[in-house]
This record gives sequence, structure tokens and C-alpha cells, in this order.
Amino acid sequence: MNLSSSFCLILISTTLAAHAQSWQPVTTQNTCSTRHENAAALIGDSLYAVGGRGIKPLEALNLKTLLWQTLPTPPLEMNHFQAINYNGELYVMGAFRGQYPHETPIPNIYIYSPKQGAWRMGPEIPKERLRGSAGVVVYKNKIYMACGIIDGHYDGHVAWLDEYDPKTNTWKRLPDAPRTRDHISAAVVDDKLYLAGGRNSTARINKVLETTIAEVDVYDFKTGKWSTLPATSNIPTQRAGSTAVTQGGKVWVIGGETVQLLAHNEAEALDPKTNQWTKGPTLKQGRHGTQAVVYKGQIYIVAGSANHGGGPELNTVEVMK
Repeated sequence: MNLSSSFCLILISTTLAAHAQSWQPVTTQNTCSTRHENAAALIGDSLYAVGGRGIKPLEALNLKTLLWQTLPTPPLEMNHFQAINYNGELYVMGAFRGQYPHETPIPNIYIYSPKQGAWRMGPEIPKERLRGSAGVVVYKNKIYMACGIIDGHYDGHVAWLDEYDPKTNTWKRLPDAPRTRDHISAAVVDDKLYLAGGRNSTARINKVLETTIAEVDVYDFKTGKWSTLPATSNIPTQRAGSTAVTQGGKVWVIGGETVQLLAHNEAEALDPKTNQWTKGPTLKQGRHGTQAVVYKGQIYIVAGSANHGGGPELNTVEVMK
């Protein structure tokens, strides 16, 4: 190897090191409640931690001041859901309440308005489409709810995809996904919805943690059709109860749970341009049953459970920089 080649390799290595990402703990001015099977949403400069097992207060972390604020408690328990920011309000749909293994779907959408500082009960979800543990996303001012399970962790996983238009208060059934899955978090990149991870919880036959799914399913909003990525694009680390976010044009799947005792600390990114996965930095603390958000190009994650199942519950925050 000549001197020029050696210099190029050193330069490349230095450049890669300079751009290496890592998870870092966020030191807040005060603490928040511990929780798991919760969700999170970004509204303005604040990270909202919402729901979880039992009745938990709504709490918001100002990501500029790093100060937690306690806000009005939701009117009922809400767990196993993916929260969204819709026009500056926090929406909860596709959520459960109650105890394992027969958690029951919450029949209405619940909405928190930061401007009013209050919760309100929103429209009913069609009774024949009720479920929890579903993926929920926003695309072009409409809300989409994908997959989920009807009877807690017991049985009744579905492949449903529903569209809800808050402006007209109308629901529309869309084509089913290629397979059922619950404990799923969905993400949107450009005009496509991605489902990666999840499982088919079936406590009825004592099969829950081991029922994870490898395939990645994609819904094209423009064509209205589903597809499954090639087997070479299967998720590298199968797990459920993970969280999915879009950052840098990629789908990041973070954390999760399987049969191993410790919650997963993996963060893996799917590039829709190549349909290839890359392994990102591992969380300082593995966690499942929570949700990540993206703020100013950085991924934040809060709370969750450190082991599979129900605890210990966490209240820490990490950021990927």
C-alpha cells in the first residue's frame, strides 16, 4: 500500500468516526413518572409521554429547557398504542385498557389539546374494526391504523388497514396487509407506509413472545396496494413492542421484546431506496413498550420496560446524535 492510499484510508476512517452516531442519556432538570406500554408524541418543542399500564399522568418534556411538566391525566387507562400529532394535538387511537391477557380496545379516539390544556373524547371507532396494539400514522392530513389485535394478548390479530379523515369524520376500509401482526409501530417514508417487526400474540395457546415476524410489508398510498419486501430485506433482529420512526429518509426500528429477558437495545435502519438494513448504535438501556420521536433531526426515546413483560418500568430519556 502506498502513502497516498494510506492517507485516503485514514481520511475515510476519520470522516466515518466524525459522523458516527451514538445514544446519549438526556439529563433533565426534574424527573417524570415511570411507565411502559405507553406512547409518545412530539408537539412543538415538547416530547409528550402518554399512557401506559394503569392510570398515568400526561407529562411533557420541553426539549429546549429539559424541564418536565405534569399535565392533565387522561380520562381512562390507555396502553399499547402509537400516538400521533395531528394538527398540533395529541391523538390516541388503537389503544387498549385493562389487564393481561384480555385487554380491551378503547372504543373512541381521545385527544389532548395543548392550547386548551384539556382532554376530550373524540369520535367512535367503528365497532367492527376495534383493536389495540396497532400501528398509527398520519399521511396527507388523514390517519391510518394498521393491523393490531382484538383480544389483548389472547387472540384475534388482524391485518386490517383503516383510513380516518378527521375533517369529515369518515372512515374507510383499505386493503388488508399481507399478514397479521400486533405490537407493531408503523412509519411513513414519502408515499409509503412501512410495517417492520411485531408478532402474533396468542396467549390462548401460550404463544406470545416467540411469535415475532421477519417480513417487512409496505403499503403504497398512491397505488393503494400492499407488497412484501424480498426475504433479503427481512428485519435483521426480529422483535415486537419496538418503536418505528422516520429519520434521514430511513425507517428506524428501535428497542423491542422477545423471549430473551432483557428488552432489546438494537436500533436498525431500513433504507427504502435500497431496501437494505443497517445496524445503528445500541441504546444505553434496552426498552420496549414505548415510542420514539424525532426532534430537529435527532431521535428521542423515553420510558418503557427494561425487561420483557411488565418491568422494571423506566423514566429515562435517550437521544441518538
